[in-house]
Parts: sequence; structure tokens; C-alpha cells
Amino acid sequence: MKMNDLIIYQIFPLRAFVDETTEHGILEAVEWIPHIKKVGANAIYFSPVFESSEHGYDTKDYRVIDHRLGTNEDFKEVCDKLHEAGIKVILDGVFNHVGREFWAFQDVCEKKWDSAYKDWFYINFDGNSGYDDGFWYEGWEGHYELVKLNLDHPDVKKHLLECVKGWMDEFKIDGLRLDVAYMLNRGFMKELADFVRNEKKDFILIGEMLHGDYNELVNDELLDSVTNYECYKGMYSSCNTHNMHEIGYSINRQFGPEEWTLYKGLPLYNFVDNHDVERIATQLEDKEHLPLIYALMYAMPGIPGIYYGSEWGIEGKKEKGSDNSLRPRIRPEDLVENELTQYIGRLSKIRKAAPALKYGNYIQLAIEPNVLVFEREGEGDRIIAAVNIGDEERVMHFNARAGMGMDLISGEKVDFGGGLRVPPKTALMIRTEDALNRIKEETENQEEKAETNQTEDAVIS
Repeated sequence: MKMNDLIIYQIFPLRAFVDETTEHGILEAVEWIPHIKKVGANAIYFSPVFESSEHGYDTKDYRVIDHRLGTNEDFKEVCDKLHEAGIKVILDGVFNHVGREFWAFQDVCEKKWDSAYKDWFYINFDGNSGYDDGFWYEGWEGHYELVKLNLDHPDVKKHLLECVKGWMDEFKIDGLRLDVAYMLNRGFMKELADFVRNEKKDFILIGEMLHGDYNELVNDELLDSVTNYECYKGMYSSCNTHNMHEIGYSINRQFGPEEWTLYKGLPLYNFVDNHDVERIATQLEDKEHLPLIYALMYAMPGIPGIYYGSEWGIEGKKEKGSDNSLRPRIRPEDLVENELTQYIGRLSKIRKAAPALKYGNYIQLAIEPNVLVFEREGEGDRIIAAVNIGDEERVMHFNARAGMGMDLISGEKVDFGGGLRVPPKTALMIRTEDALNRIKEETENQEEKAETNQTEDAVIS
């Protein structure tokens, strides 16, 4: 499976599957599989699952599943069931730092200078920490409950790569999302990339990147993709301010046809929310924009990402000192499949059957404060996408290079004559008549070839 074929569903297991009564909560993921299939995802990204002190990013031991979730055997069962359902498994790779209860750091706290692991971290024995350890150490961005690892140390790299190998062997994982990849040691990242691809050629590597040049991490030497925070902000902000010029500028800056555009051909990881930001249903001022923002994400270049619960519109506001409201407990019996869920499932089906949306180029055709129209063309397919976030129908004029088409969302025919009519608060994904005819011809040829093969096989038998 190519990167552009992915539709990723993210779950935060230590919140979604855990409460005071659960013992093997990770097994609940198996009960989510039919729902994930209906949404149309073909890959699941699990936020941290390994033994940690609190939220998963403060790792205690990379070798065992967090006891609040269950056992390694439980998680192996989950991964086996997901793979049987055709769903790839991507884990959170938290390698920049560990928690204070990480076994090697605890050894340093106990033995100080005499610890064999003192060089695994950035430590100064002439200072002291806020925890009165008797030494100073570097924490992640000033958070001293997260102890920065020395990823230049050969024993640290060996330990981490051995753990990753264990995950690949035991759970048969298909990829990693690298936490805080924007500041992760580049030398270690290169060794990790070489290591996993030597083990599994199509292993997926996605990095968390908030800003900067995505080309620094997405290239043949390092990662396959990074989080597209620029367009995340542009999507909700454009809806709230009724200014589609913002997201139009960002997408064109990244993927437009001009030579200077930045990321043509890069499968960036798109999302409308995740475990670190407010739920999109909370972020949007007009809830009728919810299906439209998902349609925009599915139509633009990149990989669509869905955060558990947001596909049926749950809310979550980021609170000072806590992200718990963004990461709720949801039991299998609480899964909802409403109109938004069904709409996203429809978008997934369209994308899977649309080479233009997965691999095509990007050309902006028309734009107004409430309307963005763009074309995706490639692999013999051509789709014109239009999103109107306003309360009035708009007629958009541009060269469609076709007289007719069909909206893949509604199934209705579209006439480009006199301009494209885009109803209020509506998204369109229009396959042009030239692409429709080409695909019809290819389908007929394939059917004819299959009939010929069946006839030949019958004669031989």
C-alpha cells in the first residue's frame, strides 16, 4: 500500500479504553473494528501504548504494554485482528524523552555517578533538579517530568532499535508516528529509518512537525510524512472567519503547479483535530461546517486523518494543565454512527476509488471568501472539488475543460455551462465527463478481458 492510499484513524488508548474498572481495555479495540471499517480507515494510529507513569509520553518501559491497557498478549491479539480486517497498525514512537520512572533513569537516581546509565541522559552532577535528585538533567522543553534521552549514545540507540524490532516481531506493526520529530535527533532518525526499512521495505514513518520546512524531514533519507499543521490551522480558521483565501493560499503554497511551491508529491498527514488540539466540533463556530471541513481535507493533497469520536461530532476544549477533555473514555457500546459518520464513510469510499484525489496534482480554479474550487488530476482521473461555507448559492466561473460531470458525493449530474452552481454549505467532488468516459472504457475493457480469460480457462479445462 502506498502512503497516499492511507486513511488513518487515531485512538488515544490510555483514555479511550481505560477507566477505574478496566483490566484488559486494549481488547476493546477489537470491538471498534466494524466501526473503523464503516468510517473507511485502512490504518489505525495508536497513541502511546507502552508502560508509562501517566499519559503515555512519560515512558517507563518500551518493552511491555501499559498495565492499564492489559498485556503484550492482549495487544498482539488486537493487532492480529486489525491485520485480518485489512487495517495497518501504526504506533507512537516516543524516543526523544522518557518518564522519570524509566528504569535506567531510576538507576541514575539511586547510584548517581556509579550508574552505568548516567550517560543515557544529559546530566550535570554539579547542579540539582526541581525534584531534589542531587543532579541536574535536561527535560523536554522545560518539562522535567520528561527526561531527554541522549540519542547519540550507542547503548541508547541499541536499546531503542531492539525495542522497535520487538514490536515488529511480536505485534507485526506497520509503522511509527515519531513524537516531537521536529526536535528529534536527526542522526538517530536516520538510523531508525534505515533499520526499519531494512526489516520491512514499506514500513511507514510519520513525524510530528509543527512548523518549519517539511522537506527537512520528508525525504528519501528520513520520513514518509509529517503532520500538516499549517493546513490544519488554515481549514478551521477559514471556516470561522469566512475567508477561504487563507486555506487556499496554504494549499497552493504547498502543492500548487508553480515551480516554487514547496511540497508537490509529498504525502503530508492532514487532520482537522488530534489529541493535542481542540476537537473540531468545538473549534468550529458554525457546526454546519463540520461535513464541509472533512470534505475539504479528503479532497486536498495528502493523507486524511480522523481522530476517534470526532467522526460523530463530539466536542472537547483544551484546558489549562490538562488534555483529558480531548481524550475521553469511549466504550464500544457508546460508538455512534450518525449522518456525519456516514458522510465521512462516503468520503473514504470516494477517495479510495479516485486516483486523482490520491495521486493527482493541485490547481486552484476559483476562489471567493466563502468558496474554494480546485482541480485534482492524475492517473487518468480528473475531479473538480468545490466547497461553499456560505449561506447563499454561488456561481463560480472557470475553465472546467468539460461540459458535464458527476458529483461523487450526491451522485447527481453537474452541468458546467454558465458556471458551476455551488449550493450553500455544500461540498462537491465532481468527476469530469472525460474522466468518467475514460474510467467507463477501462472498466469495460477489464470486464471483457476477464470474460475472455474465463472462456479460455473453460476450454482448457
